This record gives sequence, structure tokens and C-alpha cells, in this order.
Amino acid sequence: MRTTVTAALLALLLAVPLLHAREASTLPVPPSGVLGVGDAQLTPAFWIGLQPQPDKVILDRSQIRAQNDALFARDGSMHDLRKLPATLSAAQVRGWIEGLAQPPTRPLYDVEGKPVPAATLEAIVDARALDAVPASQKTRFGMVVRRAALRSFPTTLRVFGEAGDTDIDRFQETAEFPGTPVVIAHASRDGRWLFVVSPRYAAWTEATNIAEGSRADVLAYVDKTPYRVVTGAKVYTVFTREAPAVSQVELDMGTRVPVLTDLAADQPVNGQTPYAAHVIELPVRKADGSLAFGPALIQKNADTAADYLPLTPRNLITQAFKFLGERYGWGHAYDGRDCSGFVSDVYRSMGVQMPRNTSSQGVSPAFAKQAFAKGSAHEGRLQAAQALELGDLIYIPGHVMLSLGQWQGQPWVIHDVLGMSYRTADGSTRHVKLNAVSVTPLLPMLAGKDSTFIDQMTGIVRMRP
Repeated sequence: MRTTVTAALLALLLAVPLLHAREASTLPVPPSGVLGVGDAQLTPAFWIGLQPQPDKVILDRSQIRAQNDALFARDGSMHDLRKLPATLSAAQVRGWIEGLAQPPTRPLYDVEGKPVPAATLEAIVDARALDAVPASQKTRFGMVVRRAALRSFPTTLRVFGEAGDTDIDRFQETAEFPGTPVVIAHASRDGRWLFVVSPRYAAWTEATNIAEGSRADVLAYVDKTPYRVVTGAKVYTVFTREAPAVSQVELDMGTRVPVLTDLAADQPVNGQTPYAAHVIELPVRKADGSLAFGPALIQKNADTAADYLPLTPRNLITQAFKFLGERYGWGHAYDGRDCSGFVSDVYRSMGVQMPRNTSSQGVSPAFAKQAFAKGSAHEGRLQAAQALELGDLIYIPGHVMLSLGQWQGQPWVIHDVLGMSYRTADGSTRHVKLNAVSVTPLLPMLAGKDSTFIDQMTGIVRMRP
């Protein structure tokens, strides 16, 4: 809900760039140190209660479909696998691999804080086997069979920019989920890694995460109906001793899986009655690396739906709060997600597709948006912040926040964030380490000694007509 700010208060807020940060320090400070946030503000019911029409559809299914089509047609960070040529050239494959990451030029450290030897990094770079990329190759298709880390280079070695800071692995890119179609573009020198192109990313993953199949089989699986959509933060398939490949498979929010309807209701599936579960179909990797499919069970009381959720204020808030308190995980590490992964997974549960990274999300030509130049005046930025509505995405360099709308005359956000700094009543700066999906006010957030998040805004994306 948008809250009107009086002219007098707005004049005060506009008077000095950092005045609003000092004023915001009058918000109550709970033991957590997170300004203005008590137990009530940590519930979705509180924010839903502020919405005048919580069940009003923001974008209907046809509008979402049109936006998704525009995203794949116009956004260079996305890959329409159906439109890739039957043959890939060496230039295309090398472009994907070298465009992902260049050989490291700065010091990197391992999890023990020790410098990674130059020889180790050179071997990792060489493992890409760029000299072995053929002049042309048939376009090969595959499918992700488990939650799979996608990496900058073909290695599990975790590396960090500073000794002792192990939150951001510089070789971690993202994760993909079971049932995601991919094109297999290349293999590492030892064959243990594959360079794959998914609809929204191109990176390295361990070969055991991928099953190779025909183009027809892979795309047919993606199109199958009926299906279930995971609407919880994550759900797991039922344990089965009889079929380990589909036992306790993790399915993250927004994952779509086909439902099998041609099995007898009174016959066991993987040694268990299916009457209290949905019988779904999952991709599995055979011993030779080829693709097959097998039945699996999701309990009917698990958080799934028969279709994507309607894009409404209630669902936006409810879905976002299902991640509240989840540990920050750069590139979907730590079995979690980072800021851009958080907002894209929330919107994905309502059928809205987004680029993976903030750098692409905030500038995508498929989205309605307001951009801010580097020298944009503070006053204009603040006015835009005071006009934020629920569901708007606010971008600063390297970070994105999901707007919860206006409360107490200022905008509030939920975001996956490392920490919060703000100016206290005595003019000093306080820092609170969050490292999790958190609710915070936007205006007090400091991006540096003399800059606020507002001053650093690069754009606002609006998922609206």
C-alpha cells in the first residue's frame, strides 16, 4: 500500500541527502538491531494486511506469457534452446566459455585462508580444454537430474577474494534444478565436467548432474501436462529404497514437474501406495550417462500447486516470506540462494521468468523499469523510493531488493542481504550482520560512509502492465 507523505515531511526528507538516514534512526531498535522490525513485521499477514486489494491480479497468465516470450526474444542473457541451430560452431562454444569467466588475475584464497597457488589456477583454466573444441559439432541435449551447482571453471575448489571471508565463492555461478533442459556444449579435459547452456545460464557442472537425451525427449518433458509447481521454499520427493535416483530429490520453489496419470491408483509406486501422494515423473541418469525417466512421489500435503500461482499481492508476500531467515548463499550455494536468486525464485512460482543475475535483471528490455544515471539527483531517487509499490524490484550495484510497499511513511523491503548499516541518533554508524533473507526499511540503509542505498539505485523494475 502506498502511503502519502505530507509536503512538510517530504521537504525535510529532500533537504539534505543523508537527513533521511538520521531521521530513520528514530525507528525503534529491537534487540536484533534491525530498525523498526518486530515480530509482527516478520509475518506475511502484517504486510498482506496493508494491501487494499490483496487478491487483485497484477499480471494475468496471458500477460505473463507475453512478457516471458519477450524476455527470450529480446534479452541476450537468456537462451531459447528450441531456436539453437542443429550444429554449434567452435566460435559459439568458445564464446560461451570465455564469456563466462576469464583466467583469474588477482590473488585467491581457499577455505583455510591460504593463497591458491598459481599452478593450481593454471591447471583449472587449462581443464576447460578450449583447444579441443571441434570446429563444429551436433547440438546435444540433456537434462538436470539433481540440484546442480554451475561453476565458472570445471572444479569444485572454492575460492575467495579475501583470506577468511568464505561467504562468496568466486567460482560459484548459480544452480539449476531437476528437469531443467540444457544443451551440452563441451566437456572438460578429464571428462568429469560438462559445459551446459540452460535457458538462463551457461556454465560448468559436474557430468553426473546431467543426463543426455534426444532433443525431442528433452523438450517433450518440458512441455508435459498436467504438472505440479513447487510453491514451497523447497520440497523433497518421498524416500524410496527401490529407486534411489528419485529418492528425496530436492525441488526448489518454482520447479515444474509432470504428473503421471496413467498408473493404476491401487498399485504401489516405488514400493509405496500413491493414494496420499502425487505421482510425478523425474529425469534420471543411467549408468552410461543417458537420459531416462522414472516415477517419484510428492506427498499431497507438501507445498505444491496444480499450476503457477496467480500474481497477486497476497501471493507475492506469502512466497517471499517462505524464504525469510534462509542463509544467504552466493550463486545458490549453502543450499540457499542469493539476492537475485531469491527474487527470481519467488516470481518463478507465479510463472514469471527472469534473468539470473542482477546485472541482467535490472536492465532487461522485457521489463517495465525506471533507470537512474550515475549522476541522478538524490531528490528524484527519493521520490521514486517513496512511490515504490509491492513487488517492485530495486537495484543497486550487485544487489536487488523486493519492495513490500510503504509503511510509516517510508518504503520497506525484503531481500537476501549480507548486512545492514545505518546512522544512529548520535551520528555514528552501526552495522548488523544479517547474512539471510531479511525485512528492513529502505531509507536508512547505508552503502558507504557518505552514501545510502537510495543514492546507489541504478533502477527499479516493475512487474506490472
